[in-house]
Amino acid sequence: MNRLLFLTAAATTISFFTSAQTKTSLAAKINTPTVQCDMCKERIETYLKRYDGVTYVNVNVKKKETTVKYLTDRTNIENIKTAIANAGYDADDVPANPDAYKELPKCCKKSEDGGGMGKPKQ
Repeated sequence: MNRLLFLTAAATTISFFTSAQTKTSLAAKINTPTVQCDMCKERIETYLKRYDGVTYVNVNVKKKETTVKYLTDRTNIENIKTAIANAGYDADDVPANPDAYKELPKCCKKSEDGGGMGKPKQ
């Protein structure tokens, strides 16, 4: 009987500690209007995957939107937007870092700066 009581108490303690260690994860969609091509997609995804707490990144070039999942105890949405800006791209209300933007390949720059995919020739 004592052995059964001990095993029940041990199992309850283990499940308590396991549930207490569950990390809160959030998902967010960030407007990234300056994304132009697959190179932009690759740059942002590679850059954000290095950040502690970011568990998932997907850049949708057509929608000009970045979906991010992150652990709230390690980072927050403002840090992620700043990271995207530091990679050279606008992220919602955070403008691109000018020095990082200058370093982007021509195809990744805004059309008014001579970049982008350009208009198709007729």
